[in-house]
Amino acid sequence: MTYSVDFRRRALEIKEKFNLTYSETACRLGVGSASLIRWNKELEPQKHRNKPATKINTNQLLKDVETYPDAYLQERADRLQVSKSGIGAALKRLGISRKKNIFSSQSR
Repeated sequence: MTYSVDFRRRALEIKEKFNLTYSETACRLGVGSASLIRWNKELEPQKHRNKPATKINTNQLLKDVETYPDAYLQERADRLQVSKSGIGAALKRLGISRKKNIFSSQSR
């Protein structure tokens, strides 16, 4: 849960008004001192993370999906030498969902 901009502003005002350190202000308000430092740099909360894919090569993953369309996440992870959850996140980022079975148990 994020804190409101109003609370963030008031926390920084309390720090300045009483000439407190970040640690003292954090202890008084029950928040982390790193949060106060971050709020001092940027008051508005971030809406999205701006972090690119680090280990999984997108071109190799797309080629693997074309070559093995029915492969499980673990099989892809073994071929690309990354984690299963990393493959899942990369596929989600690319907008590729798993193959749906029209004869699943719920539809019967």
